[in-house]
Amino acid sequence: MKKTNKKPVSVVTGGAGFLGSHLCDLLLAKGHDVICLDNLITGNVANIEHLSGNPRFRFIKHDVTEYIYLPGEVNYIFHFASPASPIDYLELPIQTLKVGALGTHKVLGLARAKKAVFLLASTSEVYGDPVVHPQKESYWGNVNPVGPRGVYDEAKRFAEAMTMAYHRYHGVDTKIVRIFNTYGPRMRPNDGRAVPEFISQALKRKPITVFGDGRQTRSFCYVSDLIAGIYALAMSKETGPVNIGNPEEMTVLQLAQKIIALTGSKSKVVFRPLPVDDPRIRQPDISLAKKVLRWKPKVNINRGLPLVLEYFKGLA
Repeated sequence: MKKTNKKPVSVVTGGAGFLGSHLCDLLLAKGHDVICLDNLITGNVANIEHLSGNPRFRFIKHDVTEYIYLPGEVNYIFHFASPASPIDYLELPIQTLKVGALGTHKVLGLARAKKAVFLLASTSEVYGDPVVHPQKESYWGNVNPVGPRGVYDEAKRFAEAMTMAYHRYHGVDTKIVRIFNTYGPRMRPNDGRAVPEFISQALKRKPITVFGDGRQTRSFCYVSDLIAGIYALAMSKETGPVNIGNPEEMTVLQLAQKIIALTGSKSKVVFRPLPVDDPRIRQPDISLAKKVLRWKPKVNINRGLPLVLEYFKGLA
């Protein structure tokens, strides 16, 4: 790739979000100049305020479903813009579909114009409620396109198809990462996902809300591991999709019990009806990431949860 700038220039859409802000941090640490685009529907400037005044970082409030104009050279584009928690995409169904379709189209157009590497942040939700376990990249998924979760699942599946179309038809250098459950600092307390929800409830000594019987499984990856895997994919020759996540699987009830023990809370577990199309199992097969990226997670749940707990205590 022809480069006229001494430092690579990276654009991160959704860069004020949980994952996007951590990605901005890593890119800056790796010597990139970073342009963060975010319309702040679910992002938060508090996630990037520590970067204000950094001459190598620029924040632009922008909706990527609208035309994107950026002067100068761009070498990498990381497309992370999207509501990502069930609370968000159930409240913002049209915006979720638009950013997956129109937003991906606009950002791919920018990548084509700039001859930049394009990395799509996809999701394990493309596998739906899987009948294959653990989930490999070759699995096509079991998704209900007309269910309430379909707005997110199908937005990401369409975004993957659009990404591959630009790769095959226009020759854009594309990457697709399928992100599994991730946790870490900068998650919102009211995010709706298991780790922040359970920690917030435990710290407030409220009942821990577990949906269904709690036997559904999840695999939780600490944010620094995830971002390292994404960076490795961006710098590789692999097109993807590539699963990035921690294969350490546990039930949701086991997670709740771990958090109660960690916080020393007197909270009791209460059970609520399982949401429509909620996946019964979720575990990444990371064989491909190990092989082509030489990547595997380093932070297990027992080491990661205390780090998140300290963050949430600081918010109180």
